[in-house]
Amino acid sequence: MGIPQQGRPKEEIFAALQRFKARDLDWESGRVWAYVYNPGSEIRQVVNQAYTMFLTENALDPTVFPSLLKLETEVVRMVAELLQGDEQVVGHLTTGGTESNMLAVKTARDWARAHRSEVSQPEMVLPITAHASFHKAAHYLCVKPVVVGINPHTFQVEPEAMRAAITPNTILLVASAPNWSQGVVDPIPEIAAIAREHGLLFHVDACVGGFYLSFLRKMGYPVPDFDFSVPGVTSISADLHKYGYAAKGASTILYRNRDLRRYQMFACAETTAYTLINPTMLSTKSGGPMAGAWAVLNYLGEEGFFHIVRTVHEATQRLIAGIHDIPGLRVLGEPAMCLFSFTSDTLHVFQLADAMARRGWYIQAQPSTPFTPRSLHISVNYGNAHQVDALLQDLRESVEEVRQATPIDTENIRAMVAWALQSPDPMAAFRQLMGTVGIQGTELPEELALINEILDILPDHLADALLIEYFNELYV
Repeated sequence: MGIPQQGRPKEEIFAALQRFKARDLDWESGRVWAYVYNPGSEIRQVVNQAYTMFLTENALDPTVFPSLLKLETEVVRMVAELLQGDEQVVGHLTTGGTESNMLAVKTARDWARAHRSEVSQPEMVLPITAHASFHKAAHYLCVKPVVVGINPHTFQVEPEAMRAAITPNTILLVASAPNWSQGVVDPIPEIAAIAREHGLLFHVDACVGGFYLSFLRKMGYPVPDFDFSVPGVTSISADLHKYGYAAKGASTILYRNRDLRRYQMFACAETTAYTLINPTMLSTKSGGPMAGAWAVLNYLGEEGFFHIVRTVHEATQRLIAGIHDIPGLRVLGEPAMCLFSFTSDTLHVFQLADAMARRGWYIQAQPSTPFTPRSLHISVNYGNAHQVDALLQDLRESVEEVRQATPIDTENIRAMVAWALQSPDPMAAFRQLMGTVGIQGTELPEELALINEILDILPDHLADALLIEYFNELYV
């Protein structure tokens, strides 16, 4: 299809947009337990109004839009204070946790170029629980990821494993507060001490935990040390659009001082066009997310965040207790906040996710690793905290449904995967295999259990390749 010859009436346009959303899950009802962080309609209206006020303003050039410089500086200072940083801590707003984490890696790489010329192939040491954005950063920035295992009971990385992975090429250590998969905070002070001992930079990914854990601490709950109060932590990422409840497109990356942040920036005066200076990765950047973030921090204040965090934390504890009470299910580790995962030794959890989806719920499937079983992930937020009892009721019913259903024939799928691996054209064989379970062309699958089973059985690099093939077809 092309651009229509004549413009369409706005009523028709908005009706079409509404139709496009027909298959989207209803996140406003609180039935989506990932991706969306809903502060409620009143707070959302404030954020939306601020966002649209600055939608067109461009953060590319603060001399043209000094209002955006003001917004960004004030938000960063508020986040720095929350993360117990002193007046030397500096940072920037980014479009999300992935950009924040990639900038931390880029900074470490360029700092090493300036200070450690002996490094021939820069490496960063990270736990297997670290977010995939670090692997993306490694891919884009030519930094080798050195992945270490975790304690399979606590799901924390062990500091001595990090120490053992350090080589003369190591430029950065990475840990999570908390990790996404189990909601567990890594031993930040111990890893920070290792970083100081070796003269290394140390980044803490607090994208999901930066706000929530900080307010928990202020409210008197026991919270592991993870922020700038820990000597040796040199940078922290913290998302505003997660548990800061800002609109999508707002995260922060903060550094211990300006001397370090300098290596994040990019400038270019070597073309015939205007001189370019980018503090973060993007050039053109809407002021909308900045204004939305500034508005929500000022509208809620600490008291507002205390109310939200208390509500969510109490709901999380009830949900975890309720899952523990369902025979066959168990929560993994000791989650530090409002995101966690659970598994089963007797039920197929991918089938359980599909059973919940048929009841209108979205919970996120997580594949197995040598250190973690396949599991289902839940993120509680203010917009779904009121749905705990309803979720537990449907979860109990879904468990019984899966218990009585025909289980997935894992051995048969393993045999089909083995056949595909031996094919002269493995990718063609895998495309054929995926077609038999509902993935083909531009159609989205209705159920995901069989697909997740195949992806879980495949070696990671082949699962990656297969997903790229599918998405290359999905997007026209």
